[in-house]
Amino acid sequence: MKLQITTIYIILLLLISSTDANVPSKYANQPVEWFQSEEGHRIADNVLTWQTPHGGFPKSRDTASKPYKGKSEDLHATFDNGATIDELRFLARAYSATKEPRYKQGFLKGLSHIFVAQYPNGGWPQYYPLSKSYHRHITFNDNVMSRILGLLRDVSESSDYQFLKTEDRVKVEDAVTKGIDCILRTQIKQDGKLTAWCAQHDEKTLEPAWGRSYEPPSISGAESVDVVRFLMSLEEPTPEIIAAIEGSVEWFRSVTINGIRQERFTNADGQEDKRIVADPDAGPLWARFYELGSNRPIFLDRDSVVRYSLSEIGQERRTGYAYYGGWATRLLADEYPRWREKHKLSKK
Repeated sequence: MKLQITTIYIILLLLISSTDANVPSKYANQPVEWFQSEEGHRIADNVLTWQTPHGGFPKSRDTASKPYKGKSEDLHATFDNGATIDELRFLARAYSATKEPRYKQGFLKGLSHIFVAQYPNGGWPQYYPLSKSYHRHITFNDNVMSRILGLLRDVSESSDYQFLKTEDRVKVEDAVTKGIDCILRTQIKQDGKLTAWCAQHDEKTLEPAWGRSYEPPSISGAESVDVVRFLMSLEEPTPEIIAAIEGSVEWFRSVTINGIRQERFTNADGQEDKRIVADPDAGPLWARFYELGSNRPIFLDRDSVVRYSLSEIGQERRTGYAYYGGWATRLLADEYPRWREKHKLSKK
């Protein structure tokens, strides 16, 4: 299998990164001259101050605008919300443009962190060092697995990473191979058919696992989309990878929700709220969580009780979490057909 990332997937990764809170994603595609400027050096040096002793970076922090002045041991490295991956992409670009050794050292420290954090089965937790809570699970939530593998695949072919030694490139290829195998092994089967993935899987059994109190073992109509996109980016997909893509696409089609839309409104208590209304002209929707076995959309409040209607949970979770979305629209309508055409797969 060629470790080469497609142009389409790189663009998707950049689009996803640009919506996250990690500021380095705003600067990663600046021209060489910017990285060589005083501002470029200042921001790159700021980023380095946020690197934890283990090599990762915290989430939801502005790691670019100002230096971190606290104790490094108080920072907690994570792959959630684009953290660590965005910083490492940025540092690689900074070193490629300036040849400043400290940027290279920061990137290599972060790359080592990725290697150490990977489970022997190929998955990655949300946080490393490991916590005792759900963060230890193999994490697809917020596209953690897809982001890490996307970076590693980019490392194998982009000129920004030519400074890596051969032994590091071998480790990268091994990590990608193991990661892909983990994706294939965690894909959920129902009645012998491949479906999609849970937002997190147990790091030992690989079974769907609980996340937060309102994130149950289930099949994800959101996170699974980017997993499929990653698999479609592989230049020489094996029969197993093709089967995984085909199975997930068939599942997405089977659970598409038509004829309704979400509507925001002000409820009787004067609060912003959401409700579902009938609309025959609405675009397709998918639920965030599908019940294992039945494929029914499910909704949970912070009490972890499974309900089957958005209206049955409280206003706080209805408005504070995305239980419905058009996540697979572009995948089914455009990306998947083009993937089949590219690989000259026979019409179904």
